[in-house]
Amino acid sequence: MQRRTFLQSTLATGGIAAMPILTSAEDRPLKLPRHFFELRTYALKEGKQEILDTYFQTALIPALNRFGIKQIGVFYETPAPATPLALLIVPYQTLDQMGAAAMALEADAEYQKAAAPYLTIQATDPVYDRIESSLLHAFETMPQLEAPPKRGRLFNLRIYESHNEAASKKKIEMFNRGEIEIFRRVGLSPVLFGEAIVGTRIPNLTYLLSFEDDKTRGEAWNRFRADPEWLKLKAIPEYEDKRIVSKITNKLMTPAPYSQI
Repeated sequence: MQRRTFLQSTLATGGIAAMPILTSAEDRPLKLPRHFFELRTYALKEGKQEILDTYFQTALIPALNRFGIKQIGVFYETPAPATPLALLIVPYQTLDQMGAAAMALEADAEYQKAAAPYLTIQATDPVYDRIESSLLHAFETMPQLEAPPKRGRLFNLRIYESHNEAASKKKIEMFNRGEIEIFRRVGLSPVLFGEAIVGTRIPNLTYLLSFEDDKTRGEAWNRFRADPEWLKLKAIPEYEDKRIVSKITNKLMTPAPYSQI
């Protein structure tokens, strides 16, 4: 069992005390503070993925790591859509840490130097069309990100939209009441679960699962669908999908070679 790692530095502009950050599912204590996850989606222009990858790998991720922000993920949708999408996931211990990190980037000379090729791109030749960003608050029963083993190289991103806030809360309750634990048992290995508190198409919840490959993904979902505890849970009338879920977005993602998730 790995020991929990601790943030060894604080953001100079944030004054944030060190807090434990999870390194694996084996390290989950019973009670942990609920973290926040920023999800940024970059709609890339043709031929610009290398520029964005270089920026992430040599500038942004090293700077955030220096600020004590670890386990940053970068993913690309597979198979690649006509407009390539890059997904950046940044976990924060507190909202204060998130705000302090943004200010610290502006004051960090090492970051500014490494990021210069990306930040000085001209308007006539942009790297991306736009960035869409959402902020998630971790679920009570999965309060922090759980990094999978490096053998897990296929990820499943799923977004559940609901017709109103009460319905979304009911679906979150369903996950907290037992669905996440069923996921773990059948091999749907969770990486994060979060409720969107800022972003597009709210109310919604988002979760990320990891697998060794597409074969193990299919097998795990089949076990889930046939699981007796799942069949009991979904049979509860207040948890019927038609009452609490209006749309599900399902994407398969592969991590960039330098991704920390």
